[in-house]
Amino acid sequence: MNQIILLIFVIGYGAIAFESKHKINKSAIALVTGVLCWMVFILFAENKEIVSEELAVHLSDVSGILFFLMGAMTIVELIDRHEGFDIITTRIRQRDKRLLLWMIAFITFFLSAVLDNLTTTIVIVSLLRKLINNEKERVFFAGIVVIAANAGGAWTPIGDVTTTMLWMGGQITSANIMMKLLLPSLICLLVPLIYLSFVLKGEIGTPPKLSTANPDITERNKLVIFTTGILSLVMVPIFKTITHLPPYMGILFGLGLLWILTELMHRKKESRTRSVYSVSQALQRIDLPSILFFLGILICIAALQSTGLLQMTANWMDKTIKSQQVIVILIGLLSSVVDNVPLVAAAQGMYKLSVFPTDHYFWEFLAYAAGTGGSILIIGSAAGVAAMGMEKIDFFWYMKKISLFALLGYLAGCATYMVQAWIMG
Repeated sequence: MNQIILLIFVIGYGAIAFESKHKINKSAIALVTGVLCWMVFILFAENKEIVSEELAVHLSDVSGILFFLMGAMTIVELIDRHEGFDIITTRIRQRDKRLLLWMIAFITFFLSAVLDNLTTTIVIVSLLRKLINNEKERVFFAGIVVIAANAGGAWTPIGDVTTTMLWMGGQITSANIMMKLLLPSLICLLVPLIYLSFVLKGEIGTPPKLSTANPDITERNKLVIFTTGILSLVMVPIFKTITHLPPYMGILFGLGLLWILTELMHRKKESRTRSVYSVSQALQRIDLPSILFFLGILICIAALQSTGLLQMTANWMDKTIKSQQVIVILIGLLSSVVDNVPLVAAAQGMYKLSVFPTDHYFWEFLAYAAGTGGSILIIGSAAGVAAMGMEKIDFFWYMKKISLFALLGYLAGCATYMVQAWIMG
């Protein structure tokens, strides 16, 4: 059974990678692959009820991520529809490629630490659409945004889901992880940026088009919607900390408040005008195929987790490799192929706090590796999947143009962490 499921996963993964060749939408392939994995699992299982229960448990977690993604995308779309991003884009007049890349990368890095890498990617890619008209240039910038978002999310307990898992599980503490991973995460981003500073030349081809005056949207409307929308995103980690409810509840709460605000703002306008700025219209404009792609990938990974394939891989590495550093580095590399969440969950199950206590070297290094390793391939992280869907980034294009930078940054960050740990004892 495990061999069949693994074969289905490999074939599906390959089909997604070759989307540009066979012209079949990757979302359809991901859905078919995910369902086939579970079909094989339940057909070979003796107790089919247990398999159904496991699927329901995984679907609960997956749906939370999907609702979060839908909510964040809708909020960003509402801000964009109300021209809220003009508040930022009209102030960014830098056209030099290198300087603009550094500016965007650092904004992404620190915003990701405050929000999370997924939400930040959605916001920044939306900004890039306003700043860069040339599609090839914009896609390249989006690839670097993925690296910056994952690097920025790795060093805070709320910036990446795996770091949050370790924080909630008691393996790390917030102040310590921020102190220990800030430098490695920064190096992970700086290495690609420094290299690109010697490669990139010239200016962004076409300057962004300034919005013409819109009688339906005043400057006050723009500011109110932009501020409310960004606060709705920023407050999600605080909402989670205070209420202990999952992040998608916070994003849905923020979306609901923004929905009420837009209804009040346009209530006196004609119905046709109101519909243009409504949440219903925004929901029609978000990229639902990308959300379905995310669903397919997540249920596929869930099947690998439920069948024990990921746990078996983790156990094999533990028995064969021995070295903690090498194991963690390999987990980071593996997270570029499969989701980092079940890999970290497997590591949490393998190594107890009695073996590696809170803030141990292993947990800190794991938080960095799992958070940044996914940047090496476009489908290795939630940020990558979001960017892939929003900008239609080709798997092999990313591998050719971005993966090497991501790998160099990842390895440089690993080396930085190990040297830092050696110096600090």
